[in-house]
Amino acid sequence: MDPAPQNPEIKLDDDDYPAYTMGRAAEILGTTPAFLRSLGEARLIEPQRSSGGHRRYSRYQLRLAARARELVDQGTALEAACRIIILEDQLEEALRINDELRRRD
Repeated sequence: MDPAPQNPEIKLDDDDYPAYTMGRAAEILGTTPAFLRSLGEARLIEPQRSSGGHRRYSRYQLRLAARARELVDQGTALEAACRIIILEDQLEEALRINDELRRRD
């Protein structure tokens, strides 16, 4: 078993660690829990579940949710906003991989 999850310092630096409850995530984003649930239904973010079944969000997921809220606040439909964010995320990953491959040459 990997000892890393037991080290709190590593958890604090991990963008994918599900550190935020739904209530706290909604508070940070200035939105409602219903908005976060709608992002899950649209398959933009899939929160992890605590042992009690409560949704838990990572910093990475909060960044995606914040971007979705920004687009929705500008008048973009939720489904369209989610698709835009997914495409932006895919483009960023492709550019990162491209950069890595260029550095190898």
